[in-house]
Amino acid sequence: MRESHALPRLRADAHPLSAAPSPPLPQGDVVESGNSDFFDPLRGTDNEAKVESPDPDNLSNAVDHHPTKEWTSFRRLLMQRFPVTKMVSMSSVSFSKWFPFLHEKSSTIMHLEELDDPQKFADEGVKVITWQEYVSRLHELKDEINRSWLAEDRVTSLKLSIKAVKLLMDTSVSEFYPTLFVLVTDIMDMLGELVWQRIKRKAEFTEDGALLCNLAENFKASDICSDAKETCNNWFNKIGVVQELLSRIYLELAILPCWQFLLDQPEDSLWRLVMMIRGLGDPVASAYCRFYMAHCAQKLISHDIGYLITFMNDIRVILMKILSANESTHGNVKHNKRLQVSLMEPTIEYIMKYIFNGLSQGQVSEVLAELGLMKNQQDFGSVSCVSVVLHHLLNELPIEIVSSNALQMLHLIEFSKDYSFDQV
Repeated sequence: MRESHALPRLRADAHPLSAAPSPPLPQGDVVESGNSDFFDPLRGTDNEAKVESPDPDNLSNAVDHHPTKEWTSFRRLLMQRFPVTKMVSMSSVSFSKWFPFLHEKSSTIMHLEELDDPQKFADEGVKVITWQEYVSRLHELKDEINRSWLAEDRVTSLKLSIKAVKLLMDTSVSEFYPTLFVLVTDIMDMLGELVWQRIKRKAEFTEDGALLCNLAENFKASDICSDAKETCNNWFNKIGVVQELLSRIYLELAILPCWQFLLDQPEDSLWRLVMMIRGLGDPVASAYCRFYMAHCAQKLISHDIGYLITFMNDIRVILMKILSANESTHGNVKHNKRLQVSLMEPTIEYIMKYIFNGLSQGQVSEVLAELGLMKNQQDFGSVSCVSVVLHHLLNELPIEIVSSNALQMLHLIEFSKDYSFDQV
């Protein structure tokens, strides 16, 4: 009798009395009376009203991304290390662009007001919204991209993806930037998978659905029909005309594996992207762009770690510029520099793990030499290094290297005295 009158019950995405949404829970169909797994929406799950970051494992359900284990764990690490606050500050121009239903002024009017009265704009040019609104808008955008794709409106999907990735140009959101990075790159991964599957289908089937071939995992460009190659070239050409450098890099990284349809050595494109990233002026934005490239490059069939070593040398130069400020620098400026270093640290940790993963002792010595820390077998520790870089490098070194160079390592630590990481 109870079963016949039971209504379908769905788990709530957010507790109605909580300030922040709970992590998404798996949905059920009909829940029988007495089932202890039933989630009571009136039973508080967030007694301390603590703001939680969205679960990176549940950010996408449109396509199967097959994320690497390292990438998944690091996405979780990012949002745990930089928990989002209840409110997010953003410029009025960005605010009006992303939340037109909350703001009546166009971006053109905002620009004119800034020219007429810069001081007033400086005072009023920042808007504050809840992070839930920000995240919700990104999820809506992601759904729009997927719906457009399913409706075979690829141009709209690309335009909306560009709109999403442009958010990563604004690092003023500070501690929210890592979470923003996770949300936006989730959209990029989705787009990349959609493009890959579309081109792969064109390579394997005719327009009327007849089977042409079954591509092996390590297929060659010569195995791809002209129609699929044309579609692939078209995507790279569309992305190549995107004006903003950061957006153009992220979009190409999203479809990076698609070079396999055109080149027998798709990893050759990595060095061009390494040089492009050097054109990004913001330290945090450039570090996270390298972070995403390190992730995307793992999807290639083969590649060396040379570009990762270049990344670390580039990041070290950037950090040295940040840390070179006089110790008597104004407190707020110094705080901002420390925040920059803190935001960049996870990218250093992630790249270091990939550099030293599976290397032999001889290869480790070569990497240390490329990093400028070992000119020969006896010189390890004879130069200084940025502390935060040194910390994560030492974490990844094999035990054999540590035990045979312990004294030199102590000397290296002794001469690394900057405030990017506690010397103790």
